[in-house]
Amino acid sequence: MNLGDLNAVDCAGFVDAIGPIFEHSPWIAERAWDRRPFANTDALMAAMLAVVDAASDDEKITLVRAHPDLAGKAARAGALTEHSTAEQAGAGLDRLSDEQFERFHRLNDAYKSRFGFPFVIAVRGHTRDTILDAFDTRLENNQAAELNEALRNIGMIARFRLEDLLAG
Repeated sequence: MNLGDLNAVDCAGFVDAIGPIFEHSPWIAERAWDRRPFANTDALMAAMLAVVDAASDDEKITLVRAHPDLAGKAARAGALTEHSTAEQAGAGLDRLSDEQFERFHRLNDAYKSRFGFPFVIAVRGHTRDTILDAFDTRLENNQAAELNEALRNIGMIARFRLEDLLAG
């Protein structure tokens, strides 16, 4: 698929094509559709990020909560989306020892207990160690700062996924 194809499809086709780039949140693509045609990938990404920015606080929290725990039980059970599975595998999170898995599990639980949503990081370019360091650092954030950081990372994840889609 290319940008010309995306600009030409109806709303349902647009949502089918790019809805998955925001984890379990096709409403973002649906709301961005009426802003087409998009001159380039940056314009498309900006339109979708504007949808997120304009979303209600509840919608933003729901968007963050749509993401799986890193190296969580769903990952071990093979229950992640295709995108999440590939991204976590790229950072080596599919090859954790039992001890490493338990550490991720403890950090995921501590993070969710503190903030009320899962830890989200754009794992591309990260390693297990840099992700663990980010957990430790971000657990020190306040609620507002951490929600903003989670949304910023979601934007990065979506950008990577969009670029992959349009390059393929």
